[in-house]
Amino acid sequence: MTATADRPTTTSDATPEAELDALAARLDATAEAVAALDDPARRVADEALAARDEVHRAVLTTLVRRLKEDPHGKELLFELVDDPQVRMVLMMHGILRPDPLTLAGRVIEQVRPNLQSHGGDVELVDVRDGTAYVRLQGACNGCSMAAVTLRDGVEEALVAGVPGLTGVEVVPNDPSPTLIPLSSIGVGAPEQAEDLAAAGWVAACASADIADGSLRALSLATDAGPLEVIVVNTGGGLAAYLNACAHQGRPLDDALVDATAGTLTCPWHGFCYDAGSGECLTMPGAQLEPLPLRVQSGQVWVRRSGSFGDGPAPDGPAPRDAG
Repeated sequence: MTATADRPTTTSDATPEAELDALAARLDATAEAVAALDDPARRVADEALAARDEVHRAVLTTLVRRLKEDPHGKELLFELVDDPQVRMVLMMHGILRPDPLTLAGRVIEQVRPNLQSHGGDVELVDVRDGTAYVRLQGACNGCSMAAVTLRDGVEEALVAGVPGLTGVEVVPNDPSPTLIPLSSIGVGAPEQAEDLAAAGWVAACASADIADGSLRALSLATDAGPLEVIVVNTGGGLAAYLNACAHQGRPLDDALVDATAGTLTCPWHGFCYDAGSGECLTMPGAQLEPLPLRVQSGQVWVRRSGSFGDGPAPDGPAPRDAG
């Protein structure tokens, strides 16, 4: 005595989506029934299904090839593959394969929850010539070991999940415009030390004392109390920030400065920053607090943000010398 699985019924007025769902449910039920058989019966059922699939694949391959050879048939084929049921069957038999961009997009959606759980994200930009181009965000885009691990995970998933893909390249994030206030280059600003001090500026150090690819941690005396700052030099441009990592507020005295990459990496937990803007590349939304900076006659001057209401802090590094 044999048992048969109940077959979902369809009606003539059912929508294509409803019919497709019913067929998919029927396939799932059949697969579950076959999996529940004992080993000898399951092997026979699997072989029968595989043989039937091979026959269907051979017939469908011939139909598709003949349609592609005829101009009108090719046009009809393009219309047919837009039908969800036709597309599903052709893809099940390996006749219609998703393009690499679609496959890569599916892989990205699979790895995204893990990336987001660690404060990161990834955007697929393009796939061409066997290479996937991605843009990394948040914790994926930094210098820490965690960021490297996340990037490696994205690459491994893409290479494994997209046939023919041989590599992954990271596309840099779109840079934000860098603005240097006129006060930073000495236009219309006081040139005497007394005038600078009266305007709230504090002498920090000589610009020559900060080599390219290095920083100086300084404690400056101001009318409002001590001001703990760092002054960073990358590519000949100077920038000043409060000496406190945006992660846990720890000092950045021993931070690693990469002049080539233009980055500043906290020595405590590896949080990486754009040395010119203070933007955190490891955790989106975090930011070093920038301080107004200017160089006058070889002397670096810094002041607290908002002192004397003279406008916002610079958005980018100041030139080495304005005087």
